[in-house]
Amino acid sequence: MTCELEICAYSLESCLAAKKAGATRIELCAGIYEGGTTPSLGMVKLARKLTAGVQLYIMIRPRGGDFLYSDIEFEQMREDILSVKTLGVEGVVLGILKRDGSIDIERTRELVRLAAPLKVTFHRAFDMVKDPEKALEAVIQAGCFRILTSGFRNTVEEGIDGVKKMVKQAGGRIQIMAGSGVNAGNVLKIAETGVDAVHLSAKNGRESDMQYRNPAIFMGGIPGISEYQITYCDEDKVKEVRNILQNKTMAHE
Repeated sequence: MTCELEICAYSLESCLAAKKAGATRIELCAGIYEGGTTPSLGMVKLARKLTAGVQLYIMIRPRGGDFLYSDIEFEQMREDILSVKTLGVEGVVLGILKRDGSIDIERTRELVRLAAPLKVTFHRAFDMVKDPEKALEAVIQAGCFRILTSGFRNTVEEGIDGVKKMVKQAGGRIQIMAGSGVNAGNVLKIAETGVDAVHLSAKNGRESDMQYRNPAIFMGGIPGISEYQITYCDEDKVKEVRNILQNKTMAHE
């Protein structure tokens, strides 16, 4: 079975790197330190133009923090979906929970229907649920095409047993995609769980070209996160993972 390769991109530079490295799909996000939020329409338009031939999914998340959304935040998600539907993308990525840690089936189903014919990935809000087995059935009932999960742990290596259980329970009714901490050193082990795809950002960093730097200010308000460190998707890291997955596929043919 072929295991697809999805890259989480937070910039147009990263989108280009993902395409050049042979990614199957790109998940486009803003808000890197919030775990991903909805990117601007300008960014989506340019990403679609620059990544022709690669599947492009757009994060639909109005803010960082939890996944319990107010009525106005839900309306924002609706409007964002309607907007990106006009831009030639293949899918959207979203996740909504209830107060009790269950999947909000009604709202999720509404967004799935609104997004159609775009496909919907239910993101790692899934890893925050109270009852994983019931949650999996709920996401299927809501009509999502795919779930992104780390197996209910911080990293997918830690949660690999949970991923295996999900693959077995899903039984091909919904795609399971493993993410969080995927790299060349563990991707083969993760792919062998039977997941349909792996998801990674292949992050690297470089120093800013700024000569003058004010050391007294953290623009994001988080000490230790520097404005003078640029995060990007490393094309070589993506290629390495892609090659491992391709070799796995050929070995099983």
